[in-house]
Amino acid sequence: MAAPLLEWFDARQRDDIAWRGERDPYAILVAEVMAQQTRVETAAPYHRRFMHRFPDVRTLAEAEEDEVLGLWEGLGYYARARNLRRAARRVVSEFGGRIPRAVAELRTLPGVGPYTAGAVASVAFGLPEPAVDGNARRVLSRLGDLETASPSELDRAARTLLREASERPGDLNQALMDLGSAVCTPRRPECGVCPLSTRCLALRRGTIGQRPPRKRRARSPERVEAAAVVLRGGRVLVLRRPSEGLLGGLWDFPSVGLPSPTPAAALTSALREDFGLDCRVAGEIRVLRHTFSHFRLRLAVHWARWRSGEVSTRRQHRWVGPGEFGDLAFPAYLRRLIDEDVSPKDVSPRNAR
Repeated sequence: MAAPLLEWFDARQRDDIAWRGERDPYAILVAEVMAQQTRVETAAPYHRRFMHRFPDVRTLAEAEEDEVLGLWEGLGYYARARNLRRAARRVVSEFGGRIPRAVAELRTLPGVGPYTAGAVASVAFGLPEPAVDGNARRVLSRLGDLETASPSELDRAARTLLREASERPGDLNQALMDLGSAVCTPRRPECGVCPLSTRCLALRRGTIGQRPPRKRRARSPERVEAAAVVLRGGRVLVLRRPSEGLLGGLWDFPSVGLPSPTPAAALTSALREDFGLDCRVAGEIRVLRHTFSHFRLRLAVHWARWRSGEVSTRRQHRWVGPGEFGDLAFPAYLRRLIDEDVSPKDVSPRNAR
């Protein structure tokens, strides 16, 4: 099966993947980490900017976390950025600044799992290691009509194909991913143009729609919160989130969870009790909605006018002017709010009346 698949891959020649044809292990590692849980088309411009600023592993290892997160802003799943920086530091300290070849060593790097390790080992170093992402999983499970598509079954199927393409393991892995993305899609696969259709057991047996087996996802719960844009003399209070956990290392505004959407009183109390500030919570700027992997956020953002008190929190915090927001990394949903509503003309006492 490898020969027709590679022939299809060679003829396809995708030019919308910034790192296609790349052989630098560091560039490939950055690309594969960015592409985790993200479409490659979305990751491509981020990869170009990231590689321009951090062209090698030592540059990334020496970078400040704020700058790394700033370049990652909008790509989501920010733990990947923090782990990538940690991985670069470990590569410098433990591997002499060279990305390791062996999968076992790659797996010791923060944020590098079986797929990423296999992708780097096969594409950068030409090793016959599987790299099974969601697209490759779908192709392999349909080719072999795998009822469970367990990790061990997929590993065996991928290694069988890799043995047929011993000189091009990286290309084979990328071909499987491309085929799953463009042809062997979850719904309405284009079996008529698939280079492997005559070898596909699921197509022959009429089980395409059942392969791979689908997992039912429960509807994620909604989390209701309120946040305050606290104004003090033309400046705004921002707080940095803890490095570990959701949106770790990013900046945001003081916020509080709500049992129900009644934000003003809850914000007034939270600002006093959690941050030592007496503020008058005023008009609503807008309600933001954002979907995370395990919950949906409804965030009511209000203006608030500082009246007295000094910030008392262990979290890193700053009072920033409108021109300083661009120096800090915020979640994408807050960045839109900042760009559209927290402009120089808006950061004034009139909004906190």
